[in-house]
Amino acid sequence: MPKIEKKDISPRVRVVQKIYGSMMNPDEEISYPKSQFKKFIKDVTEGTLERREFIEETLVKYLENDLNLKKTDKILKIIIFAAVFELLYKHNTPIKVIISEYIKTSEFFLEQSQIKYVNAILDKLSKQLRKH
Repeated sequence: MPKIEKKDISPRVRVVQKIYGSMMNPDEEISYPKSQFKKFIKDVTEGTLERREFIEETLVKYLENDLNLKKTDKILKIIIFAAVFELLYKHNTPIKVIISEYIKTSEFFLEQSQIKYVNAILDKLSKQLRKH
């Protein structure tokens, strides 16, 4: 397996790491090191954290039979929340790109069965959230 360089890590992996860190240490300020993706990482991280309640309401509204947030793995939940933030607020990013990037991000943290679940959840949600 090739060694992954720090600079090669996807900005969405960084987003998940930042959100997780914030949830584990809510009193600690989130730092954003210099990077070509700094603005994107900061926007998605802070946007997801600030709109966590609205995102949760959205998930309950559209996926109440598919997703139990109380029983969902923390990392899995963070990935879904960040993707939903992008689906709702990053309209310049195509749906396929968001889903594809979060599937790749999932591969960094989750097992294959969970990755398929993320794909199914995001596919279903994207059709509800971005109706043309």
